[in-house]
Amino acid sequence: MSASPAGTTKKRIFSRNDYLAPLPIPTGRKPSDVLNIIWRKNDVFLDIGSYSIGSAVMVIWPMILLFAFLGYILPDPLIWGGGLIIVGIPILLVIQGLFLDVPLPIRFNRQRREVYVPREGGEYWIVPWESVTAAATQHSSVSQAGKATMGLLIIGFENPDPQAKDDNKHFSLGFNCGGGTTAMALWECMRSYMEIGPNAVEDQTARFDRSKGIWATYFDDLKKAAELRGWFVTALWEGFCGIFIFNTLLIDVLERWKLNPPPNLTYPEIIEWSKPLPPEQWAKRSPELEEAITKREAELAAQTDQALA
Repeated sequence: MSASPAGTTKKRIFSRNDYLAPLPIPTGRKPSDVLNIIWRKNDVFLDIGSYSIGSAVMVIWPMILLFAFLGYILPDPLIWGGGLIIVGIPILLVIQGLFLDVPLPIRFNRQRREVYVPREGGEYWIVPWESVTAAATQHSSVSQAGKATMGLLIIGFENPDPQAKDDNKHFSLGFNCGGGTTAMALWECMRSYMEIGPNAVEDQTARFDRSKGIWATYFDDLKKAAELRGWFVTALWEGFCGIFIFNTLLIDVLERWKLNPPPNLTYPEIIEWSKPLPPEQWAKRSPELEEAITKREAELAAQTDQALA
């Protein structure tokens, strides 16, 4: 991925790319783990996983309901056949993935300001944080059904080995979060953790330590949601939509199977690398990043003042 300067935006008729790093300056968005990709978070490191079984279910299940409804009101063999093809292939891919090992996470070490990147065959890279690239990309298409927009958050890493072969110099990871401001909010989870601290990022890692059963956990989540939004909204969103539209109970079952607990990094050198350092040994921001962050924060403050004026 092109290492365009952070803050740069490139627009075309049906696409938009917002470059977020390098250098990792503030986006102005609140950190939000919209895909539940945070697997571990503490004062030393943040683990980001690319195995999102919940997102797959939330996309596929509404499609199953849609084709079932269409097949019921319009009993046409073409609808059933099209539904089996459109929905059946993703289901087969999900089932196949359930019997494969969960990929190791990417680990962001804020005290060393480095990133562990797992590679094939047990290899890994240790990449400087400020060299990481990130972009929010959106692509739109227009058809008879209307305009459809899809997007990704793409995070790229460069092999620190100058002798690496051409096919092993670059690695990128995409998160299907819709692009745009949503991708920026997801990127802010990593950026804010590294530049501000663990308390700047909310996470849902408690779901990996389920001491209660599925139904008991579900009712506990309903109570917590009701305290924040009231019972009417909770019953509508977490209750009806959660169970019938997105099938959160199935998501809980699959996450307990595959991510309870998430895979950990067991290499002795990475265990040592992940240990806390005395504060005086913590790595510091580069002068270039310090200047870029100060400039960006001033721009965001000016934008806020203009909006309030």
